[in-house]
Amino acid sequence: MKKLMMVAMALIVACSVSFAETSDAKQIYKERKELRKLDKKQLNEKSTKAAKKEAKRLKKEGWVVSPGTLPLEKQLDRSYLMEMEYDENLYPKYIMANAQSIGENYDAAKTSALSLAITNLAGQIQTEVTALVENTVANKQLQANEAASIVETIMSSKNLISQSIGRTITVVECYREVKKSGNKEVLVRIAYNGDMAKDAVKKAVRNELEKKGENLHDQLDKVLGF
Repeated sequence: MKKLMMVAMALIVACSVSFAETSDAKQIYKERKELRKLDKKQLNEKSTKAAKKEAKRLKKEGWVVSPGTLPLEKQLDRSYLMEMEYDENLYPKYIMANAQSIGENYDAAKTSALSLAITNLAGQIQTEVTALVENTVANKQLQANEAASIVETIMSSKNLISQSIGRTITVVECYREVKKSGNKEVLVRIAYNGDMAKDAVKKAVRNELEKKGENLHDQLDKVLGF
């Protein structure tokens, strides 16, 4: 039975790797490769263009920034620049997450939005690290059954990963008033260092992997570059 389960999980990973080769995934990696080729000036131009477009949309929807903070275009420009940075493995240097929430006042809405953003960030981290694990299978650096156990543990540890996340950077913060109730709706976009994200995963799942044995925690360390 145990062997059957291992084979089943290996097939799941194989399917995941196959999925990574679909047109959507290929397009994502293609875009990341193209961004890696751009110099700083070209990245600045691309981020500024995207920021202006999004700022125009958000302003039309009623979003504004608090007095004394950076203009929305500047905040978004910084956000896009960070989002466009990838390492040689096409792993993001910063992992980003968005969230918005409504509260009776600004502080309550912001606190709720940040909490939700961290939960969303944990999900983004799961996705990126899982892709790293799957790539090691595709490159024959990790056995499919080992990768299956690691991926299964990562995907079931979202809450633990969320708790392991350290200080994030709020790169975008704006709000609008809900007309009918007068409540405030706050939108935030946070960033988290990519290497720190790997460390958060390591801390969150290491004990579980040690319980499973087979030196899976050491294999995860190799995948994460530790």
